[in-house]
Amino acid sequence: MTHSEDTFAFIIHPITIKKDVARKFPLLGKILPEPIINFASQFFPPLYISEITGITSQSTGRAIRGWFVACPFTPPTMMRLPVERVYDKIVACGHMAEQLGARMLGLGAFTSVVGDAGKTIAERLDIPVTTGDSYTVAIAVEAIYEAAAQMGIDARQATVAVVGASGAIGRACALHLASDAAQLILVGRRQEAVDKVREECSAPGRKVIATTDINAIYQADLVLTVTSAIDAIIEPRHLKPGAVVLDVARPRDVSVRVAQERDDVLVIEGGMVEVPGPEADFHFNFGFPPRKAFACMAETMALAMEGIYEDYTIGRELELARIEQISAIARKHGFRLAGLRSFEKAVTEETIVAVRERADLRRKTWRPALT
Repeated sequence: MTHSEDTFAFIIHPITIKKDVARKFPLLGKILPEPIINFASQFFPPLYISEITGITSQSTGRAIRGWFVACPFTPPTMMRLPVERVYDKIVACGHMAEQLGARMLGLGAFTSVVGDAGKTIAERLDIPVTTGDSYTVAIAVEAIYEAAAQMGIDARQATVAVVGASGAIGRACALHLASDAAQLILVGRRQEAVDKVREECSAPGRKVIATTDINAIYQADLVLTVTSAIDAIIEPRHLKPGAVVLDVARPRDVSVRVAQERDDVLVIEGGMVEVPGPEADFHFNFGFPPRKAFACMAETMALAMEGIYEDYTIGRELELARIEQISAIARKHGFRLAGLRSFEKAVTEETIVAVRERADLRRKTWRPALT
């Protein structure tokens, strides 16, 4: 395999709508109201964003090339339009990726959850497809354990909640976390679906609760949330002092009010990965520091580095063996958890100390207003 054959593309789309549009089109993002962008987005073609260069395997020393391609649809547009129209647009993005020379395609954010989570997209394209969800799970679990350790929480003695537990990523995270947690709380939209995950997570002596009530997470020391909701679902009243929340969802599940009102909890973003190669450059600002990527992006890159050009993570039943495999591949090539971030800012040692001090004070007086 030659250097030039190791290629990939990754589909992104606007999430924080005005802000994300402004990253590529500053004037349009500034002057157009969000409802206009949502409406107009259904008529836009796929958009070439940038070439990705300098990502270099620590194992082989070989660099890969990649591209960002934008699906113009916003999350509300994808939820509103018939699924076939959304499929058509994502497939068109895939064709653009093929024309650029990509040999592996990653589906980002909502493009990975629409319809059957990548299966139909994969069937309609010649290029192999991954949602990146396997490595997203691996990094999410690693990040929540890292955050727990920094906050002085023993994960084995903790009550752990998974919000969105019946989704593909949520279910896999729940299965990973179940063996360590003292108690596991699974929250989903439909009781029947979340009960099914509870059965998968259950074992003798293991306490697992399944519910549709978001208020149940108030008991949790650690919360991992990964729903496909368009609006925030976790508010300040839902979290007890000292809780750690890992928000894997895009758009975010945790309300910005939590950052504003709850300096006694630690909210971190799931899935930030440092990519290998000192010259790595995305040539596009998607909101992360240099050389940092979402885990789903990193999975796509790692597969290209390993020369695995086949459909990898698609559908809603994630396999634990595949999660372990992509973790090993990513480690081999030099991808790693890139520290912790909270609302787009790095979590420092001072941040942790301040949150722990506030939590100690607040535990004495604070009660949730669960209404």
